[in-house]
Amino acid sequence: MFSPALFLFDLSSEGRLLLLTGDAPSLPPLGAEDKYSDYISLSGRVVRGDGESDVWARLAPGADAPEGLSPVDRRSVPELLGQDIYIRSGIAYQVMNLTLRNKFCGVCGAEMRDHDRDRARECSRCGNTVYPTLSPAIIVAVERDGMLLMGHNATVPDGRYSVIAGFVEPGETLEQAVEREVYEETRVRVRNIRYFASQSWPFPSSMMLGFRADWESGDPQPDGVEMTDVKWVAPDDLPQLPPSVSIARKLIEDWLRRVKEADAPPPTTLRPII
Repeated sequence: MFSPALFLFDLSSEGRLLLLTGDAPSLPPLGAEDKYSDYISLSGRVVRGDGESDVWARLAPGADAPEGLSPVDRRSVPELLGQDIYIRSGIAYQVMNLTLRNKFCGVCGAEMRDHDRDRARECSRCGNTVYPTLSPAIIVAVERDGMLLMGHNATVPDGRYSVIAGFVEPGETLEQAVEREVYEETRVRVRNIRYFASQSWPFPSSMMLGFRADWESGDPQPDGVEMTDVKWVAPDDLPQLPPSVSIARKLIEDWLRRVKEADAPPPTTLRPII
């Protein structure tokens, strides 16, 4: 059963979620936005099809977290509060950004307002309608003889490696984006590209489209800009991996499962007793 919730975000670039501290972290109760009004610069609602709605709010510039609340990386929310709250917090964050970035119309300059039906912003004068931004990105597990191509991105902690990813450019197919991103970041060519799964990744507004692909040619070489290191990784020599909530981790775990199944001894065939 749906129970409306309050999602209060700090001013960090990825919108950390403020949770009540204690033995069991939890969301502040719905209605607490009034209690924290001195700390909040803007708030709004995320309306669902059934008429129920979550509430989002953002700290005011220069405001510290209210007493009793601590910021938490939203990637850790599934383990703390469950998958449903994680998904809803991502939607709330994207709706909040839509509101913050569309106070005035980009066509005529008039004030924008919430659309009366869609999850969108509408110009009060000319009717220009703006929807939440979704930026498609590909992420791909490239395999070769039981090995996985992994890289260290310059923006992540030292020692953490992941599979290759990047944004789709205008005019590209998803398959072309896979080929280009892998080659740009690693100098490896791929073939036999096949779809794996997708994942909303609201950090801040990506739609991750996962693929598997086979090595065709080339030795891994980092581009020196996005990737500081790229290499083939064996199942028994894994580096630090991405968070379990990510599709990157799911691609890696899928590869691991299939490699282990391929290495498992065949089942013993019992001769019938005559």
